[in-house]
Amino acid sequence: MRSIPLLFLTLAACGAGEGKSTVVAQQPASPTPAATSTNTTPTPASVKTDTLAKSFADDSQIVRALYVNRWASQSPKRMHDLVAIADSTEINAFVIDMKDEFGLNFESADTMVKRNAGNAGKVPHLKELLDTLHAHHILPIARLVTFKDSVAARTNPEHVIRKPDGTPWRDKKGLTWVDPYDHAIWEYNVRVAVEMAKLGFGEVQFDYIRFPEPYKSLPQQVFRDANGVTKPHALGEFFKTACPRVHAAGARCTADIFGLVTTVPGALEIGQQWEELAPHSDVLLPMVYPSHYPHGSFGVDRPNTEPYKIVYAAIHRAHERDLKIGVSAANHVRPWLQAFSLKGMSPKYGAAELEEQKRAVYDAGYDGWVLWSPGSVYEPFLSALEKKEVSRKKPFVSATKTK
Repeated sequence: MRSIPLLFLTLAACGAGEGKSTVVAQQPASPTPAATSTNTTPTPASVKTDTLAKSFADDSQIVRALYVNRWASQSPKRMHDLVAIADSTEINAFVIDMKDEFGLNFESADTMVKRNAGNAGKVPHLKELLDTLHAHHILPIARLVTFKDSVAARTNPEHVIRKPDGTPWRDKKGLTWVDPYDHAIWEYNVRVAVEMAKLGFGEVQFDYIRFPEPYKSLPQQVFRDANGVTKPHALGEFFKTACPRVHAAGARCTADIFGLVTTVPGALEIGQQWEELAPHSDVLLPMVYPSHYPHGSFGVDRPNTEPYKIVYAAIHRAHERDLKIGVSAANHVRPWLQAFSLKGMSPKYGAAELEEQKRAVYDAGYDGWVLWSPGSVYEPFLSALEKKEVSRKKPFVSATKTK
């Protein structure tokens, strides 16, 4: 077990976020525009010396990560505990909220980005935290909420989705969304991503890379910059624009997507379609939480009770679709796994259910995964984690070959 350096222990005494114990349950979000750092002097965190900081083009790297929400990342004590988990298990990466529905979780050096910061606090001593993660061979991944960005919508009302009467459109929670067709919004999100890469994050993960649900009970969504372009193609074009710049800054470019995207042949109403996104992103991360699948999915009456069957079916299909379009990267699919329980739904998830989900990923031919706990609480699942990172994936066998 690796020891935690004095650097991080020192932060625990002076971190502004230590006293915040509140956690907010949320679904993985999408990235936001970021600015290129004006500081060109390399910092220790940006010097890629540890074994996990490989080129984005190296698809052999196994990533097994924990999601770290804004509040946990602002608490030196909680980060100390999470680093200790990584030190003693196969966990080798953290997906950290750096831009979420509450705004930025870091102090930006870019004037354009700073005006969308929000007021929910920032990670104290971010560069020192990144140094600590690199010292412990933990890959830092920046999670960026992209188009469900009420902070940017509030500060940039000219760049939001509108109703037919020209006023801002709002979702069921009353939130406005920025327009996914708007190239100014693209630029903002890309600049955030590039700044994250230059700070020392080895991967930028765009979440809420989608359109809002077009519920019939809500007004029609109007996109002034659509110009006949379909939603799936617009999202694909965003990645064609964003990823080369993220790569140039030294990081992978990845995307969170709905779990249903792996098995629905066409595009979801929110615009996500496998074939539009897969060729342009280094990794796709489908959210294949069994509790989120409807009754009867894959022939399973109660999906939450059959975590292996649900995850295997979803990821196996993703693997098939990748191969069909010529995407053969060894770890191109890295699913989000369920490390939480939904109130009133049985069974309550623990180590046994996580083990089943992990086994499903390996049997579908992939090695990596990320655990999603809204409160970043993973202690109930520790016995399902191996002590060391070992490749467990099995050779992929397509469904047609098994018939």
